[in-house]
Amino acid sequence: MSARTRRGLVVVACAALLQACATGAPVRSAPRLAAGSELAALRARDRNSTSLQTAAVMEYRGSGGRFKAREQLTVRRPSSLRVEALTPLGVALVAVVNGDRLAIFDPGKNTLTRGVADAAALERVARIPLAPQQAVRLLLGLPPDASILDATPDAVAPEADMTVMRFARNDEIDELDFTGTNLTTVRRSSREGATDYEVHFSDYRDIGSLVFPHMITADFPAAATELTLTYQSPLVDSAIPDSAFVLQPGTNTKELELDAEMPDGSAS
Repeated sequence: MSARTRRGLVVVACAALLQACATGAPVRSAPRLAAGSELAALRARDRNSTSLQTAAVMEYRGSGGRFKAREQLTVRRPSSLRVEALTPLGVALVAVVNGDRLAIFDPGKNTLTRGVADAAALERVARIPLAPQQAVRLLLGLPPDASILDATPDAVAPEADMTVMRFARNDEIDELDFTGTNLTTVRRSSREGATDYEVHFSDYRDIGSLVFPHMITADFPAAATELTLTYQSPLVDSAIPDSAFVLQPGTNTKELELDAEMPDGSAS
């Protein structure tokens, strides 16, 4: 049986379970509704993954074109992020998110631009169209929406070494896929089937304190954005000073307010 066929059977099984719950129809094989080893492992990693420092290769495909860039990422929960776009000649751009504030330093122009950190701004500087707290969680290999980990799945469908959990809440359906106890996919869609985002975590490696994904691939259909990040020697859960997320103007630095002409964070 092919992986695609297995995947289809799992999704059909989950859909049938959700419909049975909604209509009150009997379910022949009861789903595992209690949090099992998969959710327990993910919750433990959620507690232990508080920060990340890593060099990374970023590949972008979307309305802004297609390119690859080297980056240095510094991430600290709940909502602090530093992205340094690198070239063979040095740092091309530095973007810092600290809560709901964004600062961008362009060393080539010696300009420091400040503004509000929202999903639109993060899409332009980090290619991640999510609010800061959600983007930080994604970069840490966690579901962007933390509330999923406090919920009980409406349906669980095991198949071979893969387990699919579905959470139907309000107008949204969240799906978590696990291989063993490793989270491999997070998908959010509407009940009508429109995908908000789909994120794949892969290349899990033991880094001493935990097993951590070294590749993240994210698809954001509404923003027409696909992003792949390949981490190189990530350091997780180390102390990061507040100063890492603060940019101060230097001599003769021109300070600007965020506008439509803000730098986009790309580096060729």
